Amino acid sequence: MEDIRNTLKNKILVLDGAMGTMIQQYKFTEEDYRGEKFKDFNVSVKGNNDMLSITQPEAIKTIHGKYLEAGADIIETNTFSSTTIAMADYEMEDYVYELNFESAKIAKEVADEYTAKNPNKPRFVAGSIGPTNRTASMSPDVNDPGFRAVTFDDLRVAYKQQVEALIDGGVDILLVETVFDTLNAKAALFAIEEVKSERNIDIPIMLSGTITDASGRTLSGQTAEAFLISVSHIPLLTVGFNCALGAKQLTPHLEVLSQKAEFGVSAHPNAGLPNAFGEYDETPDQMAGQIKEYLEKGLINIIGGCCGTTPAHIKAIAEVAEDFEPRKVDSKN
Repeated sequence: MEDIRNTLKNKILVLDGAMGTMIQQYKFTEEDYRGEKFKDFNVSVKGNNDMLSITQPEAIKTIHGKYLEAGADIIETNTFSSTTIAMADYEMEDYVYELNFESAKIAKEVADEYTAKNPNKPRFVAGSIGPTNRTASMSPDVNDPGFRAVTFDDLRVAYKQQVEALIDGGVDILLVETVFDTLNAKAALFAIEEVKSERNIDIPIMLSGTITDASGRTLSGQTAEAFLISVSHIPLLTVGFNCALGAKQLTPHLEVLSQKAEFGVSAHPNAGLPNAFGEYDETPDQMAGQIKEYLEKGLINIIGGCCGTTPAHIKAIAEVAEDFEPRKVDSKN
């Protein structure tokens, strides 16, 4: 299997779109989520998309296939919430290894099928590591600013378990994404470095933060440049942004990363901003048109989509990206 580091030098790689957006189209019921394995489970699990890798593997496989068919070079595992911390909501902490392992295995099988069809276009699997639903930097209690719902060590332990299972399942890259709190991300990166050292492996890492509002800061208060500086001690494949904003709103923040980062830059924005119903209206052509600006300015190495993006969006983005050279990665001041 070709190393993604080599592929990245020569072309802009395309990441897939929104797994959740595609799952919604299936309109799965509580029974569908439970499947056979969890049919007598003691709490409601509807909405726990990650468990579908166990109970509805064919659907997950089909979604991966659609994104690869659309031209994606990298597909993400269906594991955004697969840590003991996030799975506590569904009392499914004991299934975390299985969730990650099965999701990675499914994605890898489909990616390998597509690589075999066209060896000149190798397909890669990124293990999706979400931010969890807790923050290590801020108190959830306005009356007690010193309180924390989670510690750095809690996060490190949870992320380590997820990372080990993703690697066992065959992922090529680890993607720490939608980072709203850099301290959470540092715990994930620390856990990854631990696993790399214990296993004597060098798996590439993508890191993607999220700018939460018009102030241009992450939820824990960092600007794009501050975010970059606080994670630059780790040898990353790429650093970038995803979610929260549409492609147009993300441009100035990517410009900052592109000027300052000593590694690749990635972006997977939403399909515009959500409407009053929480849905995304931006068409594939509109989104690809905005992303063209990134490409013309030479800002990115990996491009994909987040909330609201479908295989049609990824196809339009892949077609535009084909005509451009990737951002040159070198040591910058």
